Amino acid sequence: MRDNTPHIKLFIPGPTEVLPEVLDAQGGWMFGHRMPECLSLIGSIRPKLRSVFLTEKRVLIAQNTGTGLMEAAIRNTVNKKVLNCVNGAFSTRWAEIAAANGKEQETLAVEWGEAIPPELVAERLADGSFDAICITHNETSTGVTNSLPELVEAVRNAPNGDDIMILVDAVSSLSGARIPFDEWDLDVLLTSSQKAFALPAGISFAAVSDRAMARAKTVPNRGYYFDFLVLEKYLLKNQTPATTAVSLLSALDFQLDRIMEEGVQNRFDRHLAMRDRTLEWGIGRGFKPLAAEGFRSPTVSCFHNTLGLDIPALNTFLRTKGMFLSNGYGSKLKNKTFRIAHMGDLQMEDMEGLFAAVDEFIDAQ
Repeated sequence: MRDNTPHIKLFIPGPTEVLPEVLDAQGGWMFGHRMPECLSLIGSIRPKLRSVFLTEKRVLIAQNTGTGLMEAAIRNTVNKKVLNCVNGAFSTRWAEIAAANGKEQETLAVEWGEAIPPELVAERLADGSFDAICITHNETSTGVTNSLPELVEAVRNAPNGDDIMILVDAVSSLSGARIPFDEWDLDVLLTSSQKAFALPAGISFAAVSDRAMARAKTVPNRGYYFDFLVLEKYLLKNQTPATTAVSLLSALDFQLDRIMEEGVQNRFDRHLAMRDRTLEWGIGRGFKPLAAEGFRSPTVSCFHNTLGLDIPALNTFLRTKGMFLSNGYGSKLKNKTFRIAHMGDLQMEDMEGLFAAVDEFIDAQ
């Protein structure tokens, strides 16, 4: 099927380009999720996941995209009130999930394209009424990366800072950016397979601190599918509570071997190099990055459409070259911005090919 389908190389921030050999890793014989083959597979995956998350703690595995683990983080750790930090479309999802689960919450919102200021976090947490904070590390809609170390410092310096759960969505950054879970004293750090991991969509992962596991024991109504305590109980046996996506896990194991071979730090460095080259190209063509210097994402760049390009027409042209990039996200940014992903298994030569094609389109206008 794949051989007869035109290949459109994806420069969108998810789902991302998946290499043929990674897709092929899903093609083995099926086996049961309680069979030794599956236990061995999960046992192989677990230490490699910890290496990518830069943690000695548990990394839970779930059969859903990252939004599911966002809900899990809320359900398992919020007893009193959660502060949701919003600076774009995807950070808004934290607030929506908290509301849908009946959690008391407040929102700290800044303009799209800005980073969350640590001083505002400190100000909002000063009354001691919160027991959790939600942060989107890499806001996919704007290409802004929030400064986690500074935000964590603001949280831990709050009156009850050691009791505040720090819940981080790193769906579009983890494995493309260095996020040392243990060193930065996070509580839940979650991601999913279809972004910088460069896998098909359908599974997600979360590093969870001992502090968060202890909190979960005190939270009633954690739900059935996303109970951290149940997920860990099975993880310790190299299992998942319900039937697992064994084909995706096979691809994950194969991809983690590739990541280990490349080297985790080398992978982070490659993403930064592609980010820097993308910014150099975009600024050189007259496009202004939406994110301020110092907060520009290592995995996706968002540019103001300062040349007034017809973005759908650009993508129609790019399709003839076997490529596709991303329009701005939502009514605020659609056609006013465009996004170029430089994540996963994309290489510098892929980026140069895209830039040459966009240059051709611009020069023909």
